[in-house]
Amino acid sequence: MSDDTGRPSAVEWLATAAPDPGTCRWEWERTPLGVTLLPAGRLWDVLILSSELGRPTLEILSRCTEQVGPVLADFGDCRMGFFVPPGTAAGWFATGVRAAGIGSWVVVPHPSRAASGVRWVVPPDGTGTLTDPVLLELSMHEAAVTLARERDA
Repeated sequence: MSDDTGRPSAVEWLATAAPDPGTCRWEWERTPLGVTLLPAGRLWDVLILSSELGRPTLEILSRCTEQVGPVLADFGDCRMGFFVPPGTAAGWFATGVRAAGIGSWVVVPHPSRAASGVRWVVPPDGTGTLTDPVLLELSMHEAAVTLARERDA
């Protein structure tokens, strides 16, 4: 289902990452948790940060660009996952950051409904917008410096 602009909906865009998009949509509609597993590495990779670093990183990133891609928060808001272009995970070597790329699966909630536990902090818009990994890295560095200063104060 497309939106009024003719773009795919967020559901359609996310479902295209699934081996069987129809099954993906069915799981979102009929499972009580409102989540499905989607493979990383095809349409996007996910960089996973602790929420302690992820929240200030998202705040800084949002000030730097209007093109922030989807961001997930996990159960209990312990971690945040930033959707970045495919291939990013293979070359990511930052301490404390987990990278989900080819061969990884990610729990993904329905983009427009509440799910049990995992939730969208920045939901996908259906356009395929992903976070620029260079801007994400710069934002992470700035956030880490700010957190270190706050601890030392």
